[in-house]
Amino acid sequence: MHAPSQPGSTQAPNAATPSPPAPSAPSAGTMAPPLYRRMACWLYEGMLMFGVVFIAGYLFGTLTQTRHALDNRHALQAFLFVVFGIYFVWFWSRGHTLAMKTWHIRVVDSQGRAISQWRALLRYLLSWLWFLPPLAAYAAGIPVLATLLLLTLWVIFWALASYLHPQRQFWHDALAGTRLVHHELPPRPRKNK
Repeated sequence: MHAPSQPGSTQAPNAATPSPPAPSAPSAGTMAPPLYRRMACWLYEGMLMFGVVFIAGYLFGTLTQTRHALDNRHALQAFLFVVFGIYFVWFWSRGHTLAMKTWHIRVVDSQGRAISQWRALLRYLLSWLWFLPPLAAYAAGIPVLATLLLLTLWVIFWALASYLHPQRQFWHDALAGTRLVHHELPPRPRKNK
């Protein structure tokens, strides 16, 4: 048996004692989930948003008695912007949307805690950086097909830019003081029959 080492002794540390991680290296808990999972979640969220758009558009059209799709177009866009904001702020302040829950992704603040509604609102506003350049190009009169190409290229660029962040977070998350983390609930205990 080995005698316990005394303070100030020159014995080598016990091999069973793990050494602390290097301070400059991000730990696995602070790294974002892999980009393919975040983008799959992003696409799934887009599909779920079709339902939100349908219900909100139907509600708007009914309340405003809009008979033609181009009537009240700007008011509908503003209404959808607010509805999307309510949707995302509400879900993000509770940790995740349905798509994020499906892909085991959770949004937290820089300390790993649930985000407040104000921080979720800031994240929502900054998340429009995914779409702002293509929307600005469309508003400037760029044709629709060119705008769709620009949107595709911009989304690819914005997603790949996350590799430039030390923890692989999206830049709107870094600016909002939030981060995406892997989150999986422990399995439920099985009932014995």
